[in-house]
Amino acid sequence: MNEDFSIYEFANGIRLIHKQALHTQIAHCGIVLDIGSRDEEEEEVGLAHFWEHMAFKGTKKRRAFHISNRIDAVGGDLNAFTTKEHICFYASVLERHLERAIDIICDITFESIFPEREIEKERSVILEEMAMYRDNPSDAIDDEFDEVFFGKHPLGRQILGTVESVKRFQKQDFIHFIEKHLDTERLVLSVVSPQDFKTVKKIVEKYIKDVPPRTCCRLRLPPAEYQPQEHIVYRPVSQSHAVLGLPSYSIADTDKLIPFMMLVNLLGGSGLNSRLNMILRERHGLVYGVDASYVAFSDVGYTTINFATESKNLGKSLQLIEKELKKLCEVPLGSIQLHTAKQQLMGQIAMGAESNSSTMLGIGKTLVTGEPYLSMQDIFERIEQIETKILMDIAQEILIPEKMSRLFYLPE
Repeated sequence: MNEDFSIYEFANGIRLIHKQALHTQIAHCGIVLDIGSRDEEEEEVGLAHFWEHMAFKGTKKRRAFHISNRIDAVGGDLNAFTTKEHICFYASVLERHLERAIDIICDITFESIFPEREIEKERSVILEEMAMYRDNPSDAIDDEFDEVFFGKHPLGRQILGTVESVKRFQKQDFIHFIEKHLDTERLVLSVVSPQDFKTVKKIVEKYIKDVPPRTCCRLRLPPAEYQPQEHIVYRPVSQSHAVLGLPSYSIADTDKLIPFMMLVNLLGGSGLNSRLNMILRERHGLVYGVDASYVAFSDVGYTTINFATESKNLGKSLQLIEKELKKLCEVPLGSIQLHTAKQQLMGQIAMGAESNSSTMLGIGKTLVTGEPYLSMQDIFERIEQIETKILMDIAQEILIPEKMSRLFYLPE
């Protein structure tokens, strides 16, 4: 039990986590499964994402229309997503309809039947989704960079799969995948709502208690030892697109996560005052936008820098980026710069926490992964404790240009 949320584990191993939000009329609920695209075999690439789509296409007691209409009819929102390590089904409704939403997300998670006619229709939808991503170079290059960075490892595969794999999947593939990977002890139902915990637990128990316990033996192999790669792809684009990436910390590196988040935010975060934005856009006018991002998995992490520019300016842009990386490694932040970086990160985190839907997904994912839960106060205290030397030590460990992998889309 924590002052911010309540946790209960049912007999089948499924855990409920709830945070009460009093000053709202909206309830958010979601089921977070510790299953993602990295758990697929090579011939299954894209299957987890296809399952996410198919969950909405029919259960033992509902057809596809009845699933979507059940939430649409009360003005709610029903959705899902697949990542490398998780699948999530979630809904947002007026608080009076929370039971309806929990009923639906439990139904599509545990009782999907994968009608063959719906598989064929959804196959076409996913192929269109893949084509849409391929046609957008800024989306396509991110997916392709994972292949460059992680090579043949499952983390390098595209979540959507390939055209060949998506065309191949049949009903039995979904059934087999769920039987192999669904583990009730690695599944969390997360709720943020105005109701108290006792009320929410009673509702959830109605739809969870009869789910049979399932366990599976899963082994997630870490990627092979990292070796920097550089790939050039010629495409029908008018600009040169680039993604630069460096290995960084995993979720397990708890002491370094927040300082590194600050460092990435300082380098290329969402603020217009990020160093890369100031040097590439404001001072030299080389890019419309540039950003740095950080993704942490259970056993590995990586940070990327993403931008597009005219081909004649690509070399200069790369030089300026390396110069900024070197500066973070060699030039300590002044007291005012450090204070500003702390205030900016705290403000951005606080604004993100204003979304109860994001909070619901965040606490569910935290419980699934086993990360230590940090309240807003905990996070702020850790940020306040960050010193210039910590940032420089991390920069010198991670921001090494010689370790950088690069992927370029150049005009044909």
